[in-house]
Amino acid sequence: MKLNEQLNHTIQEINCTAKELSDITGLSPASISRYRTGERIPSTDQLNKLIDGLVLLAQNKKITTITHESLQTVFQEYLEESLLDYDQFLVNLNVLFSTLEINLSELSRFLNFDSSYLSRIRLGQRRPSDLDSFILGVCQYVVHKNDLAVIQNLINDSSKESMTESSCMKALSQWLKNGVASNPDYVGNFLTKLDEFDLDEYIRAIHFDELKVPTVPFQIPTSKSYHGIEAMKQGELDFFKSTVLSKSMEPVFMCSDMPMEDMAEDVEFGKKWMFAIAMTLKKGLHLHIIHNIDRPFKEMMLGLESWIPLYMTGQVLPYYLKGKHNSVCHFNYVSGQAALNGECIQGHHDEGKYYLTKNKEEIAYYRKKADRLLEKAHPLMEIYRSDAEKQFQTFLNTDAQMEGIRHNILSSLPVYTLPKEDLLALLNRHKASNDEKEKILAFAENERNRIETILQKNPVFDDVSLLSKEEFEKHPLVLSLSGTFFDKEYTYTYEEYLKHLNATQLFEKNHENYTLKADTAHAFRNIQIQIHEGKWVLVSKNKAPIIHFVIRHSKMLNAFENFIVPVIED
Repeated sequence: MKLNEQLNHTIQEINCTAKELSDITGLSPASISRYRTGERIPSTDQLNKLIDGLVLLAQNKKITTITHESLQTVFQEYLEESLLDYDQFLVNLNVLFSTLEINLSELSRFLNFDSSYLSRIRLGQRRPSDLDSFILGVCQYVVHKNDLAVIQNLINDSSKESMTESSCMKALSQWLKNGVASNPDYVGNFLTKLDEFDLDEYIRAIHFDELKVPTVPFQIPTSKSYHGIEAMKQGELDFFKSTVLSKSMEPVFMCSDMPMEDMAEDVEFGKKWMFAIAMTLKKGLHLHIIHNIDRPFKEMMLGLESWIPLYMTGQVLPYYLKGKHNSVCHFNYVSGQAALNGECIQGHHDEGKYYLTKNKEEIAYYRKKADRLLEKAHPLMEIYRSDAEKQFQTFLNTDAQMEGIRHNILSSLPVYTLPKEDLLALLNRHKASNDEKEKILAFAENERNRIETILQKNPVFDDVSLLSKEEFEKHPLVLSLSGTFFDKEYTYTYEEYLKHLNATQLFEKNHENYTLKADTAHAFRNIQIQIHEGKWVLVSKNKAPIIHFVIRHSKMLNAFENFIVPVIED
């Protein structure tokens, strides 16, 4: 029997009302109602209060069969369950999701759960009424879907023997309940770097503005071959030299699934390679790069971190190819002046070969090959800068018509919950011009219409930070305007912040599908994350510069959906 069923059985046996139980225990009627429906699980302290209250009510009604001892025995298994470190369980659960790339929608169907309810469990907003059954179901799904050796490694199982499905499920269940996850947070690291990144500071740090594109002729033969890793490194640098020193302004195409580790170990080569990329961008060339995302998740996220500054320039368009590839690794770089082509067998990078050519006919061949690859490629992310504001708003307004759960991790309060008169008062205090006010008011109205459209059929979860006056004075909140690409900041006063927070809480009361999660923990100050579950994740940078990344690739989307926000330590 489940806890809520046992509780209802005892209440019926005593023949008491929820109000009587509330009055005698001090627990709210709403809490007791949630315990009875299974929507909430009482803590050890709350369960003891219920036992004490039920015993007193039984004594008042002269029912001698219900005693402390009898109820302690009946509820013993639930008391033991409540001793579980539930916060650690949630950490373990989310590490399991992100590491094994568990699809929430697929798991929901397997467990016969509503997707929004499973999302609430994952976020700590709900607790399964039958935790053991929930853990059993999760373990069954995970063991059925994944390699047992991968699970064994994740839970740090020290036994050298191969696991059976049965032993793996038992070990995984124990790890979820009592284990300590120590999985690196690659998504969190990526977002932290993005949150802290300032393009102007980066440009100054690498002296980008001082770079001068050389004009000294660079001579290599019409064609040249490079054998082995050291020679292939030189081949890449020679390609960029030929490209930068030529008169051609054709876009550069880059596609490679060659191994990275051995070249990445050479720090000096890495510096030269990044300098070559910087010179290519300085010249004004655009880069079309097909990333190899068929790598371990760690490598993929670390690679994306290094590309952040390049995406910010607006001169880089990232893509990926769907599907698995064979054991031959390929390398294809093409510009208007040169083409660099290579290959190796997986596991034998040191035996690989590059071929660099400046022959016009061969360049034309490799350019056509690049065009065909781009036709088959999919955007790894859509990047919206200020010159694409209309396209960005069209994307958001179109998506509002689509069904699905939305989950937003916000660095400021949502502008759609701020009443128009309060927004106007804030803008007037900042002495905003008429043009500024007109643009911002129109944006806020569009956001209100958009969220109302979404909420008609879909749940929306907004995570915001609760700030004390001291925290607010240290880091004043700024009006959320990244969607307008408006680089002027309008800060709140603390009173305006509290008023907007109250308006957001009222918005929650008036909208059944809207859930506000306000927490004293806070993570990001310069980025916001919007997730349309199973569809896309939008990472928006609020300044330096304002830019939006829409990511659709399933591997990355799944990682963001399972992401747990870290807490900034001031």
